[in-house]
Amino acid sequence: MDTPETLSRRLGPYSAAAVVIGSVIGSGIFLTPQRVAAVIQIPGIMIAVWVLTGLLTLAGALTNAEIASEIAEPGGQYVFFRVLYGDWLAFLYGWCTFIVYQTGSIAAIAVAFARYFGYFVSLPHLSPALEAWKLPLVGDIAPLADIGVKLVAIGAIATVAAVNYTGVQRGGFLQVVFTSLKVAAIGAIIVLGFAAGHGSTSHFFPLWGTPSSGDLLGAVGIAMVATLWSYDGWNSLTYLAGEVKDPQRNIPRALILGTIAVICIYVLTNLAYLYVLPIGEMARSKLVAADMMERVFSGYGGMFISAAVMISTFGTVNATSMTTARVYFAMAKDKMFFPAMGRVHPKYRTPSRSLVVQAVWASLLTLTGTYDQIFTYVIFAAWIFYALGAAGIFIMRRKHPTANPAYRVPGYPMVPILFVAVATWFVINTLVKQSSDSFVGLLLLLAGLPFYLYWKRAAAT
Repeated sequence: MDTPETLSRRLGPYSAAAVVIGSVIGSGIFLTPQRVAAVIQIPGIMIAVWVLTGLLTLAGALTNAEIASEIAEPGGQYVFFRVLYGDWLAFLYGWCTFIVYQTGSIAAIAVAFARYFGYFVSLPHLSPALEAWKLPLVGDIAPLADIGVKLVAIGAIATVAAVNYTGVQRGGFLQVVFTSLKVAAIGAIIVLGFAAGHGSTSHFFPLWGTPSSGDLLGAVGIAMVATLWSYDGWNSLTYLAGEVKDPQRNIPRALILGTIAVICIYVLTNLAYLYVLPIGEMARSKLVAADMMERVFSGYGGMFISAAVMISTFGTVNATSMTTARVYFAMAKDKMFFPAMGRVHPKYRTPSRSLVVQAVWASLLTLTGTYDQIFTYVIFAAWIFYALGAAGIFIMRRKHPTANPAYRVPGYPMVPILFVAVATWFVINTLVKQSSDSFVGLLLLLAGLPFYLYWKRAAAT
């Protein structure tokens, strides 16, 4: 039952599904396909990587859906770790999420929105000397560089924070609107790609082969880094578990249907790109969506894609901001974070201070311009948590053998085992192929341990 101290369950099933789709589809589908094409080089295998990565994501969604139906509390994945593994792992997950994983994602996607906004509006610049100025004693950080882009990005971050501050229903409505617009825009790209008569089915062949590197498995592993990033965000809905109506039923449905919708959208979009542009042209392209639309819609392709990316990225900034603030709220409620972030707004029934602090930190990351590099450091750490989260289903069933959740993962235990195995392989492959970045990411993660000990001790006094 809702009380003035709790978040209110006001998010319906359509808004929940829009959060899943909106959290996943950002700028990745417009920027990632050329990287995959360059690494794989074989049309059939390229499409297979998108399908297989999507199925892996679906396996994770199916598994997390059962856990979410049993533990329907604000904070989602953080709460799963606390219940199934203990406080220390839950805190490290929340720490990683706050320091850069999700806040850095908000910053990076907001900057992508701002760059495409600059296609329509001339953004301000400072003098070269001012833009080149760097903060003393903190490395190569130039906060005034590209200041116009950064100010627009911060404006987008502040706007979605303000909307979500005033109610989860308003944030959910905004999400439904922008998810509908982005699906319509991507749908137009797919339809125009196939209907304009500028492509060929011969571009889909060969279906099988070996890339020029001679290492097919290694190429697939590298390509999966990009495609998994494009599918990332599928579990964000679980953070809102305390505000979804009938969460035991609506969260699993939204997770599964939303993930399936994203797989279909991604595969069809890549097929449309490939139909218009041979895989060699895709690999050489810097902006594959814009190049494809210029071929189809000469003179207007760049404008159309810029508008589509703006819609898509703004919706993703909203979805990520709305969902992730609930993690810090749950941590504060457990006395494992700043206490003020656990307060509920008396009128709007939202984690208002958590939303504000998140927006401020994401804006600071935007100004520093370091979000991309730090995000690279911790992306593999996120998959450590994905693997542990999915493995938690075995712990949950062992601890509660007589439980009867509203949803059970089909294909148990093979579906969770498949997800955990591939996620583990992905982490190991990243450690081997990107050792230096992974080591820095581990250090950033372990840097949270002193803070955990501090808050643990403070909670005990």
